[in-house]
Amino acid sequence: MRIATTTLQNSFGKYLKMASEGKMIFIEKNQKPVAVLKGIGEEERFYIREEAAKYESPKRYTYEEFLEMSNDEDNVKQYELIDGQIYMLASPRFPHQVALNEIFVQLYNWFKGKSCIPLTAPFDVKLFGEADKFEDNPNVVQPDILVICDQDKIKEDGSYDGIPTLVVEVLSPSTKSKDIMKKSQLYMESGIKEYWVVDTDMKHMIIYSFEERKLKEQQIVNGGASGKSLAFEGLIIDTKDVYMKDAK
Repeated sequence: MRIATTTLQNSFGKYLKMASEGKMIFIEKNQKPVAVLKGIGEEERFYIREEAAKYESPKRYTYEEFLEMSNDEDNVKQYELIDGQIYMLASPRFPHQVALNEIFVQLYNWFKGKSCIPLTAPFDVKLFGEADKFEDNPNVVQPDILVICDQDKIKEDGSYDGIPTLVVEVLSPSTKSKDIMKKSQLYMESGIKEYWVVDTDMKHMIIYSFEERKLKEQQIVNGGASGKSLAFEGLIIDTKDVYMKDAK
């Protein structure tokens, strides 16, 4: 849902209630998006800690702490490390899987026989933003889909130390703000060429194209329309079957 700042001011309680019920509110000023109002999901509540002391900064987790948590054999959850914070990945819903499968099939067919290869999560990708090396700014993400063109960066143990050319995230209610804000910034600064954000609730996809670690172009592809990749000439994504049809 998109509303103007004046509409929010006049009915803040109404939209706060809608956000707490899972609705995502995009706030616009002069017809330009300026903020997002959303509720807190269960996975996010898991990591909200009690305030230890006033003005104290939240704990930043190290890469070693992240590995200890993610490699725990008794823990079946998947995690991401972004800007020193650990996020537990939500279990995907049915619409999420429908969109994921449809997009992956299109990418798989288009890249078949080419030098790049599409993969699906779970698959760890190490990113370090604008830092010179991973140790300086360790981030580990698991995009729903990624396209790897630097297959020489796949190590003997099967892990990957390269930078994907394209990543796709299908939004979940509890991770929307992270995927839209934190991840888009991290992907851009890390040298990824293109980022597709798929919203199964709004039935649209946003294609962010990056160049020299800056935003070059942004496309909004509404449900049923087709979007064009700038990173791969000739790659067109058809969203006709990406979203579940409304029940009649």
